[in-house]
Amino acid sequence: MTTTSTGTTAPDAAVTRKSWLREHSELGVSLILLILGVLVLTDALTMTVDIGQRGPVGPRTVPLVVGSGLLVVAVLLAIDVLRGGRGEAEGGEDVDLTEPGDGRTVLLLAGVFLGFAVLIGPVGFPVAGALLFWGAAYALGSRHLHRDPLIAAVLSLLTYVVFDHLLGVPLPGGPLMGVL
Repeated sequence: MTTTSTGTTAPDAAVTRKSWLREHSELGVSLILLILGVLVLTDALTMTVDIGQRGPVGPRTVPLVVGSGLLVVAVLLAIDVLRGGRGEAEGGEDVDLTEPGDGRTVLLLAGVFLGFAVLIGPVGFPVAGALLFWGAAYALGSRHLHRDPLIAAVLSLLTYVVFDHLLGVPLPGGPLMGVL
């Protein structure tokens, strides 16, 4: 606190800035949406398109629409937040916003996703996906050490079969490529 010329105390600029940022935290979401929109538009505009791929709706159409939509939503959200709008919690939400976040869970989930990204190439989707599902369940609090790996393996294999065989979206099979 600093004392003004009238003898009253005024909050420090850092405290005021921190309070303003806390009250306008949704601007962070707006910034993320803006960055994603710019990235999507940049990728779409720099995409090389073969003349055989062009038709009434080319491969650039959806990324251009999505990127433009992200930019519009980012700007509208920023305007709303700066005008005093705030997102309201859902009726059933019982989150105490004064409590700190659960950093352990966030770090565990980040590690699981990073591990998945590293392992998907060498061991394939079925194994990496099972580890992803099992690790995410563990990070989010499930402690059924006999049931969870089985459910994760079944879910991963089912996902692999649906995408690779039914939808025609190739996923890396890894060492199980000849088996599946």
